[in-house]
Amino acid sequence: MLTWLAPGQDFPPLAQALSDPAGLLAAGGDLSPSRLIAAYRQGIFPWYNAGDPILWWSPDPRMVLLPDELRVPRSLAKLMRRQPYEIRVDSAFRAVMTACAQPRAGQAGTWINADIIDAYTQLHALGVAHSVEAWQDGVLVGGLYGIALGRAFYGESMFARAPDASKIAFVHLVRQLQRWQFGMIDCQMNTAHLARFGAREIPRADFIARLESLVNLAAVPTPWRLDHDLAE
Repeated sequence: MLTWLAPGQDFPPLAQALSDPAGLLAAGGDLSPSRLIAAYRQGIFPWYNAGDPILWWSPDPRMVLLPDELRVPRSLAKLMRRQPYEIRVDSAFRAVMTACAQPRAGQAGTWINADIIDAYTQLHALGVAHSVEAWQDGVLVGGLYGIALGRAFYGESMFARAPDASKIAFVHLVRQLQRWQFGMIDCQMNTAHLARFGAREIPRADFIARLESLVNLAAVPTPWRLDHDLAE
């Protein structure tokens, strides 16, 4: 039976997540910073359509990328050496989220609604949510955003308005996380796009075991700054 969260109520054990739909754990609650941080620390994330109750998920298996397992396609590595975009971090967080919220080809809508944008922008102000952006001639042309707790990063969404802009921003992020000794990037769901970069599925129990140690490590001081030689 699906748990409906009352104000202040803790999430149920992950073992109670449904098998159909796979990974659905709870509904209700709110998008306060404390609720969201508590969710991510436990391997739970919100995902729901506008107008529906907030739905909380913890799928099994879980798609992850271990930073040391990053694979960069040869054609993309060649393009990166030409440095077609200026890569920045945390300079346009809300703009990145707004761009990620735009409907994609073949999609009727998006789960990134106004409440989600407001909630994650609050996390950004707290130094918990971050964006990595690709700029061209002063115009934002691609990027991604996610959550960082300790030395775990949770990828949320990305967008591109120029060729490979989001992919290049992603590679810069992963290489920086390697240097900061992050142990895992949560990709949530299995996609062929992320698998090409080395992401793979692991059992939820393994994901949580890794997470429990990583989220308790010291956080990288904010504001985040990227090293300058990450295109090499």
